[in-house]
Amino acid sequence: MAKHGKKYNEASQLIDRTKTYAPDEAIELTKKTSQRNFDETVELHLRMGIDPRNASQQVRGVALLPYGLGKRVRVLVFAQGEAVKAAESAGADFVGGDELVKKIEDGWVEFDTAIATPEMMGKVGKLGKILGRRGLMPNPKSGTVVAAGDLPRVIEDSRKGRVEFKLDRTAIIHVPLGKVSFDKEQLLSNLAALVEAVVKAKPSSVKGQYVKTAVLTTTMGPGIKLDLKPTLEMTSS
Repeated sequence: MAKHGKKYNEASQLIDRTKTYAPDEAIELTKKTSQRNFDETVELHLRMGIDPRNASQQVRGVALLPYGLGKRVRVLVFAQGEAVKAAESAGADFVGGDELVKKIEDGWVEFDTAIATPEMMGKVGKLGKILGRRGLMPNPKSGTVVAAGDLPRVIEDSRKGRVEFKLDRTAIIHVPLGKVSFDKEQLLSNLAALVEAVVKAKPSSVKGQYVKTAVLTTTMGPGIKLDLKPTLEMTSS
């Protein structure tokens, strides 16, 4: 069993391990249990009742967090021709084609989200091993492979707090939802938007319990179990 430090153990004493918490209570606890000298990220971890090996039960989607993630998002766009001007005008940080592909092949990954136009995917595809394991690979299902005319909207969404979620091989979804420094209502709004998006992404082939457990935590803090019923009933409206 892994050993935890003094601060982690002190934070753990504030949590009743036999209890599940309503979303507002859990968020209050994440703020109380954060005892680090940096602004920790608040994370949601969902254990799903589905088979990650079943192609028809893959869960993947996008949520627009109303209060963002508390950091500036660096946007890269793979584009050519007129799409380059559209991306630059929309404020993308890095825009290009072959030269960006080569730069990434050489080890550069100093960006937070990547978008591509469809005609670029033949070239971007060779970056799958590099970008895929970092969750940066453009994909039509996550809305990051778009026509030139849609680039301004997608770039703006990325700036506002667009986060992708995806089922991993252990049937868990891990996703950030803000910073400890956010106020309670901001974190609740972000949580609601994220939960609503995950619920809407439920594959039609999934039977039985879709979400088995939900846990809130901070970057270096203990997990806080959420009461599933009120959590899954949250909406961003």
